[in-house]
Amino acid sequence: MVIVIVAIVLIALVVGALILARQRRSQQLQEGFGPEYTRTVEERGGDRKEAEAELLERRQRRDQFEIRDLDPAARDRYADRWRSAQRRFVDQPGPAVGEADALVMEVMRDRGYPVADEFDQRAADISVDHPEVVEHYRAAHGISGRATAGEASTEDLRQAMVHYRALFSELLEPPARDTQTNRSERIEEVSR
Repeated sequence: MVIVIVAIVLIALVVGALILARQRRSQQLQEGFGPEYTRTVEERGGDRKEAEAELLERRQRRDQFEIRDLDPAARDRYADRWRSAQRRFVDQPGPAVGEADALVMEVMRDRGYPVADEFDQRAADISVDHPEVVEHYRAAHGISGRATAGEASTEDLRQAMVHYRALFSELLEPPARDTQTNRSERIEEVSR
């Protein structure tokens, strides 16, 4: 009888530990990915398990990249080029949006993100380190596509520039920036 009770208690402890570990992982993903977590869950039809598996895959893929900070001179050059694109917007909004898109991809490449992949993969990759602004990237890309088809108004193009600037500014941040990896490490450390 005592053995049965001990076995039941041990099983309950193991099940409780598994539930706690899963809840902790979910919480870490929610905190680390912010709005991207919610978007991914919704995109997966509310299936948290599937969404979390995807987010973990994204993080594992991202961990394989050698993401580096830009040196101050490169940041200054990119900032100058961004200001040039903004000035160009006044007379040539469509080409300026194309220039902004190309500039964001160039900064991503120089930081160590793969840019040869399709857009959805680039957005997924960037979402690991920049979950708060990846939706801006998606919105800008959508508008850019409509502009290529001649279906975007000047206001749409202005919005695209605003969206691209959100990601561009994050990518240009100096090294002291609080990266996703650092946040994840702190979350794991606090959870221990």
